[in-house]
Amino acid sequence: MSGRSSRRPRATMGDRPILYSFRRCPYAMRARMALLPSGTVCEIREVKLSAKPPELAAASAKATVPVLVLPDGAVIDQSLDIMRWALGRHDPEDWLERDDPALIAANDGPFKHHLDRYKYPDRHQSDPARHRAAGLALLEALEGRFDGVPYLHGAERGLTDIAIFPFVRQFAETDRGWFDAQPLLRLQAWLARNLASALFAAAMVRLEPWRAGQLPILFP
Repeated sequence: MSGRSSRRPRATMGDRPILYSFRRCPYAMRARMALLPSGTVCEIREVKLSAKPPELAAASAKATVPVLVLPDGAVIDQSLDIMRWALGRHDPEDWLERDDPALIAANDGPFKHHLDRYKYPDRHQSDPARHRAAGLALLEALEGRFDGVPYLHGAERGLTDIAIFPFVRQFAETDRGWFDAQPLLRLQAWLARNLASALFAAAMVRLEPWRAGQLPILFP
């Protein structure tokens, strides 16, 4: 990770959850964006993916971020489960009222499939143009959701917006010039709105990779 943490370490009490995260991972991103409005304060441990700490694998066999370890030892290692757990505790913006599991599943399944093969063609031995076109077709369907409203479920953002947004961001940033030239004006405005939000800025704090024995850093 480049850059140094802008946060000063603070001592934690034993009742704080521990969040294993990676700044640029879209799954970890959406988990952090739900933890923020819920008011859940965690000890955050930034993971260097090329040198994952053994504590991560000990907490979850999948050994990928995000992983939330609760004070009682329970582990939540799926990003959507972390989001719904946090908002189930406190949901001041009523995000859970705007939760569309089918739309999120389409994002996490077909769209993510094409996104990976567009963004990482060498890794997948794929035709990026074909997968970009397939991803675009799915985004064109999302475009129709913004009929006079700024968010997927109306006037206010909800869980669906935040669950999908990091992946659309990743798709857009793969070739931003091409993406901006597509006839997706309402989707592009939605993306820009989320990118410019204070919530996104707070979720994207830069941290050095965590090392065992260092003073805890709290998020937020």
